[in-house]
Amino acid sequence: MVAMENPHAHAPQGFIRKYIFSLDHKVIGIQYFFLALTAVFVGMFLSLLMRIHLVWPNAVLPLVGEIKPEAYLSLLTMHGTIMVFFVLTTAPQGGFGNYFLPIQIGAPDMAFPVLNMLSFWTTFVAFITILAAFFVSGGAPLHGWTGYPPLSAVQSTGPGEGLGADLWITSIAIFCIASLMGALNFITTTLDLRAKGMTLMRMPLTVWSWFITAILGLLAFGVLLSAGILLLMDRNLGTSFYVPLVVVNGQIMGHKGGSPLLWQHLFWFFGHPEVYIAILPGMGVASQVLSTFSRKPIFGYRAMVYAMLSIGFFGFMVWGHHMFMSGMSPYSAFAFSLLTMCIGVPSAIKTFNWLGTMWKGHIRFHTPMLYAIGFVSLFVSGGLSGPFLAQPVLDIQLHDTYFVVGHFHLIMGVAAIFGMFAATYYWFPKMFGRMMNESWGRIHFFITLAGTYAIFMPMHYLGLAGGTRRYSQYTEVAYLQKLMPLHQFMTYAAIITIAAQFIFVVNLFYSMFKGPKASDNPWEATTLEWTTATPPPHDNFGGVTPVVHHGPYEYGVPGAPKDYVMQTDPATVATH
Repeated sequence: MVAMENPHAHAPQGFIRKYIFSLDHKVIGIQYFFLALTAVFVGMFLSLLMRIHLVWPNAVLPLVGEIKPEAYLSLLTMHGTIMVFFVLTTAPQGGFGNYFLPIQIGAPDMAFPVLNMLSFWTTFVAFITILAAFFVSGGAPLHGWTGYPPLSAVQSTGPGEGLGADLWITSIAIFCIASLMGALNFITTTLDLRAKGMTLMRMPLTVWSWFITAILGLLAFGVLLSAGILLLMDRNLGTSFYVPLVVVNGQIMGHKGGSPLLWQHLFWFFGHPEVYIAILPGMGVASQVLSTFSRKPIFGYRAMVYAMLSIGFFGFMVWGHHMFMSGMSPYSAFAFSLLTMCIGVPSAIKTFNWLGTMWKGHIRFHTPMLYAIGFVSLFVSGGLSGPFLAQPVLDIQLHDTYFVVGHFHLIMGVAAIFGMFAATYYWFPKMFGRMMNESWGRIHFFITLAGTYAIFMPMHYLGLAGGTRRYSQYTEVAYLQKLMPLHQFMTYAAIITIAAQFIFVVNLFYSMFKGPKASDNPWEATTLEWTTATPPPHDNFGGVTPVVHHGPYEYGVPGAPKDYVMQTDPATVATH
């Protein structure tokens, strides 16, 4: 460590500047975390209503009443949008990335603290805007989270497609602006503010994952922002970017010449990288946790870095596999299919390297480790069904079935959420200065893992059996009646799994105030956040700047006094 005068050393004293409009990346990270926590409970509640309606379509629920088919489609739309944008994108990058990226590279703060604060509050405004869609005339939109026109582009196509749809698009546009600000900050911080000795190949894999995710966000959200503005113009200014000559409810609309497929191309050019925006930070956290609790260096560090870079690159090459149903040229479909299969190679490298990291390790089965193993399990389980959907001839059969729902929920949804749980249990001591309860953490893990598989694995069978998605109820579909027991099973599993999340919430808030005090390095980890005080001071390192001498995963070093060498330890021992 090198002592130096730090311009970030003096923390603001007023409540507003310290906790509300703070420029401290740690406070902003916690703000993102709790915003995402609120959003995930909203999203889960909407999914619970959907599951209940599918099994008991005539049920009258307290405060909600009877769920009509159009209301079911609104729940579907809002559940998908809130979970993808305000949970899977917000928590891993905005939450944990904001808090730990500067500390892990030895920086006192983000490169642009004011932009960082603006990014959070813009995201907050986007969240309020989308929630407002529930309360306006007509309610929330029903066009699905992908917002395909002409359904989403013409205001008279159904309930919720008036002001509710405008709010939905506006919210996404605001979210894009916030994400662009955040991406610029992450990239600049990583490139310019690394401590002395923190070369690119000494960065923790978490930093690599946030860095690559920021690049994906910078390239993808700009496209979605532009697409959303064009959609708003079609809806409100009479333009026809996406709307051809159409008849709605017997009336010819005043549009002509637009292409609905243009929206699909623009949306999925964002949408497929979004999958990796959601999952890459989870990959970084899993690598960090598996190495720490296996007491071994990460297997193939450089291969892991290049695999993440490859995933990021190929992520922009495969958007067309979401559009096999659009009637695209078979030659284009073949190209997108081939590129999609290619992306399995770096994914497989990462999986084998995670297994190689654990192989013959001295594994410590703490709760973060359980969740990291759960992440790998779900990533593999969800990933195995991907190659089926990468084949145009199979995708056309499976595209509108629950097979797709099971696939993307496993690999993009709950795998990413398991990464967030691993991050929460792992970094909670550093963030709040106390330990979470291990016993309740394990109970939460086992119920959540079993519940997740009970909900989403049957969906693959359901899809193969012809179970269609997006239907609000199956009472009028005779050939699907024999599948209703499976729906009932998944609904019971969903109720139990959602109930188990309250174990996590109680553990989280109770431990924040009553948990046992945490030491500065309770997991005996090696990266820079564990070299500073718990919780970290305002300038992260108490007026000193760390100097890095080692890689991030120096465990089991021969000749070292302990079974790990921290990144700032003097270079007196030959490390890996």
